[in-house]
Amino acid sequence: MTRLAVALLCLALSPALVGAQDSLWEKYMAAGAESYGKGQFAEAERMWLAARKEAESSFGPDDIRLAATLTNLAELYRRQGKYPQAGWLLRRALGITKKAKGSHHPQVASIVNNLGTLYATTGRMDAAERMFRRALILRERTLGPDSLEVASSLDNLALLYHDEDHFEDAVQLHRRALAIRERALGPSNPGVTVSLTHLAALYTDVGRYAEAEPLYRRILTIRQNALGPDHPDVAAALDALAELYRRQGKFGLADPLYKQSLAIKEKALGADNPGLIPTLDEVALFYQAQGKYADAEPLYRRALAISEKTFGPNDPQVAKSLDRLAELYRKEGKFGEAESLYKRALAIGEKSYGANHREVAALLENYAVLLHQMGREQDAAPLEARARAIRSNGSGN
Repeated sequence: MTRLAVALLCLALSPALVGAQDSLWEKYMAAGAESYGKGQFAEAERMWLAARKEAESSFGPDDIRLAATLTNLAELYRRQGKYPQAGWLLRRALGITKKAKGSHHPQVASIVNNLGTLYATTGRMDAAERMFRRALILRERTLGPDSLEVASSLDNLALLYHDEDHFEDAVQLHRRALAIRERALGPSNPGVTVSLTHLAALYTDVGRYAEAEPLYRRILTIRQNALGPDHPDVAAALDALAELYRRQGKFGLADPLYKQSLAIKEKALGADNPGLIPTLDEVALFYQAQGKYADAEPLYRRALAISEKTFGPNDPQVAKSLDRLAELYRKEGKFGEAESLYKRALAIGEKSYGANHREVAALLENYAVLLHQMGREQDAAPLEARARAIRSNGSGN
């Protein structure tokens, strides 16, 4: 589950909490937050570990500033799949915060919310629901029923119900969150698109496209008016509306939206930015699904070129790009070109992940499909056997 909102506490502390302006701890925390926002997780970890050391040495083991640092580190580790470390840090931060602020403080609610997100990420849905409900109650009591933090808790709980197919419960919670955001921010503020996006996605997932479309169009209009036509958030809204049309088979309506989104991202990021790769792959897959292989190929090739230039020729991202292009060639009947790409992708995958990783299993399976299509069953059999062995023993987590 990736859509859940989490609370970083690095900049959420009251001014009274910090004794000196621009303390060393503050500088480390701010630098970590900046790196985290850019997706530079290794640098964020270095900064927040330095902040942790500074907090422990300067403020002591029970200081609220240490709790804030531990909370941020925990979210970073959750994003990286280091779940035991994240859980331990959150529980320690929760204990410190309760001792310093009492059990009903808003910062306690934020940490409880983050614990819910961690539990949901690891499939512990009952525990996640308990945490989200607890965070919701705490926020309603301490911040009031119309606070934006309450809206965030409502959306998180709704997303949990969404993933568990409790449709009506999820709709009611998202609509309540939307009403709070509209009252607090105004109906045309980009902040209301958080709940609108969740609600539209919910309708889309259950096939209620007629109800999803006006929500996506409202999101697009709000962002265009508030942020300008070339903002990356506008591109995200265009992508969502295009995906809605794609699901309905309205390819003629989806096509210009995908192109407009890609143009916005190119303008914002530059033509060779790795941030374009997901969009290039998405649009290529859109064309591929329609059998428009000639339109898909240059997009896949461009994604591959950006991957190689940015990450080097032996990076896992390159293997993914090679795999996608090979799949296109297989569908086109270009078996020789596809096999060459699968071999290279497999070599990169084995070197990057190890021979028994699930990503390697997927590459083996894709290569085996090609070999079967070429009539080379004897060559395909050992690849299939390897893939089954990897999946059966649970390797590559």
